[in-house]
Amino acid sequence: MHPPRLYGRRRGRKLRRGQRDLAAALLPQLSFVLPESAALDPTGLFAFRPAAVWLEIGFGGGEHLAAQAAAHPGIGFIGCEVFDNGVARLVAAVARQGLGNVRIFADDARLLLAALPAQSVERVFILFPDPWPKMRHRKRRLVTAATLDRLAEILADGGELRLATDDPDYLAAMLALTTAHPAFAWQARRPADWQERPPDWPPTRYEEKARAAGRAPAFLRFTRISRNLLASGAAFPI
Repeated sequence: MHPPRLYGRRRGRKLRRGQRDLAAALLPQLSFVLPESAALDPTGLFAFRPAAVWLEIGFGGGEHLAAQAAAHPGIGFIGCEVFDNGVARLVAAVARQGLGNVRIFADDARLLLAALPAQSVERVFILFPDPWPKMRHRKRRLVTAATLDRLAEILADGGELRLATDDPDYLAAMLALTTAHPAFAWQARRPADWQERPPDWPPTRYEEKARAAGRAPAFLRFTRISRNLLASGAAFPI
């Protein structure tokens, strides 16, 4: 039995010829294939040895990932997105800005998460994932207890998980799941810490759409608690 699909359609508006040609030329250089029998070494995907690897799951139009990659040229960025139009937009941004630190996985994020070794990623972004608001579709939500368990494995000690949503129900579910997880500590100390986007968090078109529709986005940051601290049984400050 196949697991429930976490995404909707793969294609939207037909790509312009220039977009198709650029994607056809550049995407093979940016994409990669998962190894069949071994863990993926994410640092080996790049032409240089990155100081760290950051992962964005569901990068949408790629605005956030491209901005982060431009601001942090020594970091290796992996973007995961199944929507062809979003992939094409990110490919165009990579070409336009000359970004040599971006790689793309255009398939189900769970396949990539399963292939990454423990403590191989230092930051994960899941920004405005589909909230699947209908009760019968909620099994398709990306942020689940199982996903958090896997993210806790691949994140390095002290690494960061960033979540964003404009859906109040999904926000409540994200907070309930993540604050209850033993491996994560919420960084917020005051309402502004989650009601306002931090300066080092570039905006996305989904945030702009939410604000235009009168919906208030929430920006959540969680720290991956040290494994030694968890093993010792010491309380993590909250």
